[in-house]
Order: sequence, then C-alpha cells, then structure tokens
Amino acid sequence: MIRVTFLGTAAARPTVGRNVTGIALQREGEVLLFDCGEGTQRQMMRYQTGFALNHLFVTHIHADHILGIPGLVRTMGLQGRTDPLVIRGPRGSRKTLLDAVYLGVERLPFEVTVEELPDGSTVSFDGWHVDAFSVVHKHNALGFRLREDDRLGRFDVERARALGVPEGPLFGRLHRGESVEVDGRTIDPADLVGPSRAGRSVVFAGDTRPCERVVEMARDADLLIHEATFVEDERERAVETLHSTAAEAAQIALEAGARRLVLTHVSARHADAPDQLRDEAVAIFPGARVAHDGMVIELGYRDDPDEIDATETDTNGAART
Repeated sequence: MIRVTFLGTAAARPTVGRNVTGIALQREGEVLLFDCGEGTQRQMMRYQTGFALNHLFVTHIHADHILGIPGLVRTMGLQGRTDPLVIRGPRGSRKTLLDAVYLGVERLPFEVTVEELPDGSTVSFDGWHVDAFSVVHKHNALGFRLREDDRLGRFDVERARALGVPEGPLFGRLHRGESVEVDGRTIDPADLVGPSRAGRSVVFAGDTRPCERVVEMARDADLLIHEATFVEDERERAVETLHSTAAEAAQIALEAGARRLVLTHVSARHADAPDQLRDEAVAIFPGARVAHDGMVIELGYRDDPDEIDATETDTNGAART
C-alpha cells in the first residue's frame, strides 16, 4: 500500500481543528514528508507516522510550510538520530531552509543536506521516483509527483505448468524476462507474461493557481491532492493571492483524468464548515473529498483484484472504500 496521512490541512493559519500544511507518505517502509508547517511534529505523534523519515520535500518557503522544521529537527536530535536527512525545496530556498534547520541549535548529531530542485528534476529511489514541477504561486514554488516504475505483467501460472515448467526459480526467471530450458525446449517469457502494468502515482499540488503543468503531471494519477483555499465567490481573492478555488481544483482533476481528488489548504473561514468547498468540487468532479487532519488514504493497485483499490480512514478509525 501507499499510505497518505494528512497531518495539517489548514491554509496560512491553524484553527482549532486544523493544523497548517504537512503530508506524510509511506511506501514500503520509506516515509516522505511534504511540507512541515508549525506543529507538524505534534501531528506526526498524534497520527502515529513516526519520525523515521529521511526525505522532506518543501513546496515553497512561506512560513506556514516550513516553521515546523526547527522543532522537528531538534526532536530528532534529542532522540539520538544518526541517519542523515535530506531536505529539498525550490530554487532559491537553500539559505532559508538551512536557517530553519539550525535555528536555536548549535549542532546536530546527524547530517542534514539541503538541495534545490529545478522544474523537471527527479529524485530516484528503488523502483519509484519523485518528480518536481513548477506551479504558479508567489516566489518559486513546486508541486511533487510520486510515480512508481511499471510493474511486471501478470504471470500465467497455469500455462507455465501446462508447458512443464517446474514451480520455483524458473517461474521467477521467466517473470523477469529470461528464457529458460525445460526438457530440451526453450520457454520464452512472451508465452507466459502479459504486458507491463502501470505503477501508481500520487500528485501534490501545494499553493498554486490552476495551471497546465499540474494537469500534465496529474495525468491519470491515482490521487491528486490539490489546494482549495477558497470557494467560487472568493475567486477574485484566489487570483490576487495566487491560490485556487475548490471548483478550479476539481476542473484540474477532471482535465487530468485523475482517479481521485482530495482538497486541502483550507482557509480558516471554511475550516469548520467545508461543505461548500466539497459541494462546488463534487459538481465538477464527483467523489472529490475535503481533507481533514488525520485523514488516511491507502492506495492499492488499481488492477489487482485481490487488493482494495483505495481505503480512506478517519481519525475515529472508520474505514471506507
């Protein structure tokens, strides 16, 4: 599963029920943090994501997206952390992010590296990647896309048995694309392995006006997380501040052909009553959801009949598919 935990879903200032921006994404033991607003470390404890993350991606250096860094780094140090931490942000962010890391701290017991990511850059992991792309906001700002490599095609076990291939290592070799010899016959992978299957993708469009770059990066995404600071009768304010309305975010998801849309970065004026945001989005993109702190979405593989495609869990533990 890919597990997405919404640590903070408010816009520029927190409310009683919403912290400022932070999203934890877990995949096969790797934890990534996207933005780190004030109080994020408390949210990480509250929603049990843990601090075992090695990568922090920052969309931009507005205070509500980075003020949690000093406290988080200090707590990591007090816990005896020794593993390095890499913080990545947009062009021009390195000095500000380093200042945040060392604010009130003379030294750290672990290495912290700060890197700037230009538009179109990719950070590669084992079998998956995080792509950075420019969005439309004040200063330099980025969105991020996690995408997995294509998966192997389905292996036809019954046909393999019918061809006399013994179960065991030969199955694995064939599935990986190797030909094998069985009783003097050559068995080719093409006889047993179907076409490759697309990996999953999750796109996070932080503070931004609607733009074609998000549409491009969110094409056929399993999950698009898009800011929705305002409702439609506040569109003039959205344009002025370079943010999006819920309806505009829904239109982006529709044009991109995304499978799911979750709205976040909710203005304080809508924090306790997000129904209008949801209703305006659903009118364009059915099934759109407004995130709340503690919401968890787990993504399985869309083409695997043995897995639930997606599960959403609220803070009370109730799950919905």
